[in-house]
Amino acid sequence: MNRYLLAALLASTLLGPAAGTVQAQELRIRGTIAPAAWKAFEDRFVDASGRVVDNANGGISHSEGQGYGLILSLAADDRAAFERIWSFTQTELMLRDDGLAAWSWRVKEPHVPDVNNATDGDLLIAYGLAKAGEAWNDDGYILAATRIAKAIGKEGLTEKGGLTLLLPGTEGFTAEARADGPVVNPSYWVFEALPVMARLVPDVDWTAIWKSGLWLAGAARFGRTELPTDWVSLHGDSPAPAAGFDPDFGYNSIRIPLYLIRGGISDPQWLGPYARNWANSASTGIPLVNVKTNQVVANLTDPGYRILAALVACVDAKTRIPDELKLFRPTQYYPAALYLLSFSYLAERHPECL
Repeated sequence: MNRYLLAALLASTLLGPAAGTVQAQELRIRGTIAPAAWKAFEDRFVDASGRVVDNANGGISHSEGQGYGLILSLAADDRAAFERIWSFTQTELMLRDDGLAAWSWRVKEPHVPDVNNATDGDLLIAYGLAKAGEAWNDDGYILAATRIAKAIGKEGLTEKGGLTLLLPGTEGFTAEARADGPVVNPSYWVFEALPVMARLVPDVDWTAIWKSGLWLAGAARFGRTELPTDWVSLHGDSPAPAAGFDPDFGYNSIRIPLYLIRGGISDPQWLGPYARNWANSASTGIPLVNVKTNQVVANLTDPGYRILAALVACVDAKTRIPDELKLFRPTQYYPAALYLLSFSYLAERHPECL
């Protein structure tokens, strides 16, 4: 076993309950978003068929967006919208033989030209279904979630140096598929979903997945900012930015602290780089950074991005959310979804910051 990875893995078991178990805080979700906020999201981004539209990405839909739609409609306690979103997901994306979802859908035909999956989308869909099944006492949702969780356990994992890792997709990311493989995406670890997956399919080692995600959150830190890149190679003795991708702390990675916090992981050991780099970002914007040059490549000023910095500041230092971020003004699908996920968590766990 690679000595670097072995040391990191052993260290992860000594970091307290957050690193050693998937017994994360369980979020209620249902009833944590005001119906008016959800209606604003639904009117702008969810069509009559239940397709969640990424309006900043050519109007496509993807498994991530469908998963977010399920979680957010549950948070608004809107079962009719939930059922529409799940119906579209079932009929248009659940096309693979292995039980996972195709990652994207486009308006022109063929609607699904690439049936590879995105494991974070699969996790989000299964999690939304499972939480809805519990909240609304619907065994059908739980059965569907269980099938997806089993498929993730069977098809969506790989091993490296004692780590059990989430593959970003079943094709194209393994050590066999890439010279610098395996390649992972740290933002695909949806920590809050893992305890629920463990209940659904206990014979998969979700604790090992939990540990590898936390190890990655601590080990994949690059450049002066000590922030991760969206795509990380684990081929060598230590994590490195993956070949063929921009070496950026980018649009994917900005949601890592959101997933950590929603999973109950709030120690400065994990949130420190975000708290340091985002000290003023609730007002000025989230910087995307090339970790090799240490240069800012973009600054994301949409309130849906800036609230991520406000969320970190709340959890890290009990800082109240700025008043101008308390009003939901949806512009684009992705920041709008991140905003509602952040606000839902704050309403449930940190109302003192609102």
